[in-house]
Amino acid sequence: MKVQDLMTRNVITISPDSSIKEAASRMVDAGVSGLVVTDSDNGVIGIVSEADFVKSESNRGSDRRAGLLRWFARPSGPEIPGTQVGEIMTTPVLTVTPDSKHSEAARLMNREGVKRLPVVEEGELVGIVSRADIVRVFNRSDDEIRTEIVGDLLPRVLWIDPKRLRVSCDEGVVSLQGQLATKVDAELVEYMARRVDGVIDVDASLSWEFDPAEQATQPNLANPFQHMINR
Repeated sequence: MKVQDLMTRNVITISPDSSIKEAASRMVDAGVSGLVVTDSDNGVIGIVSEADFVKSESNRGSDRRAGLLRWFARPSGPEIPGTQVGEIMTTPVLTVTPDSKHSEAARLMNREGVKRLPVVEEGELVGIVSRADIVRVFNRSDDEIRTEIVGDLLPRVLWIDPKRLRVSCDEGVVSLQGQLATKVDAELVEYMARRVDGVIDVDASLSWEFDPAEQATQPNLANPFQHMINR
């Protein structure tokens, strides 16, 4: 599945010269934990999150932590002259494209320890994808997973008759049993099944009619002495 199938397109943004009080207010009103900071051309230049507010307060020696955003956002909250979003935002920003695979986005989030990734196309912000969006992919039912393998992966992608295999799925674990034409087919089916959205693991008990690699090492039966000639 691609990022464009999961991302939120209506992204709440803020400019770098906005006050952190305004940023806090937008985050509280929208119920989000971060905002994308954009320039006048809708290009991504930073991210401002709850962590940035905590860090900002820590640098001033405050011991306030719980409800920090609401503390900033309330009408009687602190006015801090000269403190703008651009001063506390995180930069540079990790981004993905709409055509990126959801697995690539997940690996990037996990490796870099971030909760969200702006989605950028031709230099402009077009959406945002979060950890919650990625988790939804693994919420597919066993029936949906099996239907995709039997109805799409085998006949349309791999050109393999689904009747050659017994396919089942239990709690995201796919079971493949049967005989295919070649060892390459068996390896490819298992590999591609692991890439189906929602699949946790694959238990493959597959056999094959012949192995092209082994066939290549066998003597030419049409000429029993061919293997001696090739020495």
